[in-house]
Amino acid sequence: MAMVLAFDVYGTLIDTHGVVAELEQRLAGQDRSDLAPAFSRRWRDKQLEYSFRRGLMGAYADFSLCTREALEFTDRALQTRFSETDKEHLMGVYARLPAFPEASSALDRLAEAGVRCVAFSNGSREAVEGLLEQAGIRERFEMVVSVDEVKRFKPDPAVYAHLRYRLESEPGDTWLISSNSFDVIGARYAGLHAAWIRRVPDAPFDPWGIEPDITVPDLDALADRLG
Repeated sequence: MAMVLAFDVYGTLIDTHGVVAELEQRLAGQDRSDLAPAFSRRWRDKQLEYSFRRGLMGAYADFSLCTREALEFTDRALQTRFSETDKEHLMGVYARLPAFPEASSALDRLAEAGVRCVAFSNGSREAVEGLLEQAGIRERFEMVVSVDEVKRFKPDPAVYAHLRYRLESEPGDTWLISSNSFDVIGARYAGLHAAWIRRVPDAPFDPWGIEPDITVPDLDALADRLG
């Protein structure tokens, strides 16, 4: 059976900090545009935290709600005083985030090598389909697998089992590709192979005693290793 690479979307294929330029413009009127990178990081961290908390509570909701609630929290925490119109606009920008520059070429190389590629995300199928389409990379993927189909969030083992069910693949042939260490650990714990995309050179990996099979700095380097 051919190798299957299941790509995480937010932070791995799509640059979640692509919202910084828009934040800078929105904050310029408050003379706080320098706060934009910190706002973006806090928003992303809270988005993930809220998905984890909802998972533990058994209170699943569409990932977009976690994103919206995280935006509201960050606005309050950093006292940026965004209007409802601002927040709706920022949510719209989040739905149009760009792919990382090397994504298209790396995916093309993997396809040429006969590797099956799918997108695998906490986002809903509709949201991920739209995001990948506007980023110009949807056609590189055989399918989109969303956790919404099982109403759980990564790193719940149920979502990785569902991935294998959808792919009809064996653990030894299935790889999770992610820049998020919690996702890599979740996949490895569930018996899959996993590659960590270490986009920040000095970023530490969580010291849980569960390591990625390979660590690479970007998707091009991944294609070098697995293509």
